[in-house]
Amino acid sequence: MEEKKTIFGYLAEVMIIFGFTMLMMNILCLIFGNSAKEISAMFELGSQGVPVKISFQFLCISVLNVGVRFVFFTDILIKKMSICLRTIGMLLSLTAIIASFIVIFHWFPANMWQPWVMFFLCFGLSFLGSFFTMLIKEKMENRQMEEALRRLKEKEASKNG
Repeated sequence: MEEKKTIFGYLAEVMIIFGFTMLMMNILCLIFGNSAKEISAMFELGSQGVPVKISFQFLCISVLNVGVRFVFFTDILIKKMSICLRTIGMLLSLTAIIASFIVIFHWFPANMWQPWVMFFLCFGLSFLGSFFTMLIKEKMENRQMEEALRRLKEKEASKNG
């Protein structure tokens, strides 16, 4: 059973994505900040943290991320598409959005291959982490639903028996 989402649910998703992104960025700043501050706007403060303008850009990406997920994973706009195709479409869209931000806001030099490898590695690991977290969550919810259904059936059986 699909739960109805409110604007507050979407805002909560935005803040979860933004919070996780900022946590990862701050860890990356601590690790690579001083060595990358000359080549990347994201690390211009070195190990001191993420610049405010970059934080707002990441907030914007978080909003777009939730919007893209809404487009691909609700039946409001896309009626008949497999989960696999929806996931591929969402990943391609998010990759294009983030690549656009990289180029537009000069997060790192677009002509260097090393930052792109790191971007795709981080993006892939984040996706896999999210994917496995959602699988575990879905399994737990399914178990809870099965348990509730079993109790309901037992209750009905005891009334009728």
